[in-house]
Amino acid sequence: MAIDESALPVAPIEKAEVQVFRIPTEQPESDGTLAWSATIMVLARLYAGGHAGLGYTYSAKGAAGVVAEHLFPILRGRDAFDISGAWFAMAQALRNIGRPGIGGAALSAVDCALWDLKARILGVPLATLLGRKHVALPAYGSGGFTSYSRDQLVDQLRHWAEQGLPAVKMKVGRAPEHDVARVAAARDAIGPATALFVDANGAYSRKQALQFAMAFGKQEVSWFEEPVSSDDLAGLRLIGDRAPPGMDVSAGEYVYDLFGARRLVESARIDVLQADITRCGGVSEFLRLDALCQAHCLPFSSHTAPAIHLPVCAACQQIRHMEYFHDHVRIEHMLFDGAPTPDGGLLTPDLSRPGLGLEVKETDARAYIVS
Repeated sequence: MAIDESALPVAPIEKAEVQVFRIPTEQPESDGTLAWSATIMVLARLYAGGHAGLGYTYSAKGAAGVVAEHLFPILRGRDAFDISGAWFAMAQALRNIGRPGIGGAALSAVDCALWDLKARILGVPLATLLGRKHVALPAYGSGGFTSYSRDQLVDQLRHWAEQGLPAVKMKVGRAPEHDVARVAAARDAIGPATALFVDANGAYSRKQALQFAMAFGKQEVSWFEEPVSSDDLAGLRLIGDRAPPGMDVSAGEYVYDLFGARRLVESARIDVLQADITRCGGVSEFLRLDALCQAHCLPFSSHTAPAIHLPVCAACQQIRHMEYFHDHVRIEHMLFDGAPTPDGGLLTPDLSRPGLGLEVKETDARAYIVS
């Protein structure tokens, strides 16, 4: 039976908007290699067929310029259902600008907006459009910043453990001489039943990382994230080969494309690929990274931004868990209706809302607009 092409849905993109929000932290924060007092969110919105789709990235104000000047012109008049064609056209437009970094963040925000728009036009949740493998996903509490006092650290991690989150993660690496004691205090606070993760954000040298892997292993740390820089593929492989049994070495939050992920998987031989949908190229590339993990029989995990990851992770074959990151959880609940909250340690997509399930709290968000 021939298909009547005239009966197929077509929704030309009519309008696009980009906004920048600056949200101060509750107090100055730091990890092993960076300190900050505010977070920048770049929000992209696309309009077609009487609907608006949104996507965002945590990046810098410059990402908004890339969105407005280089990506939106490509989308004007394009069918909102032509996401694959739009994605490759946008990626090509970034060739001389640079895909890694701000270019990748800009592409990610717009691609997420395209998927949200398509699902809203069809009137279905994005999790349903993509096809759910998982009804719900385990979430781990993430924060434990190096700027926290010992009391702040243990109070935050204990709170998450008492809420039923199956794992918690803390930062290490800024003051290595205190790291073993802080990890021991964290373990005492959460008890033996909650998994303990650490994230060095690439702060350690190779030999330091090996030393701390052994020390953290005594506290049953089961996840060592970026023990060395994610650019140090040989170093990641060294730590992974020599880490105690039961300790996974993970990296990938600074992956901006499929090829960067492949290098981590094949050369560094990490135990878990951790990717960020707001950096790696949006929904489209995140799904490709899941396929890469499937081809290598490797677990997959999401980095921060739980509200935008949730419906996509529900469709992923290899996903192990999601990061419930303190800063982004706070921001997403401040700026959006529909931001998820764990129940019994699980995040569940809201199937009563179309698309990503998020609506901007326009009045509340206005106070944080910088552009």
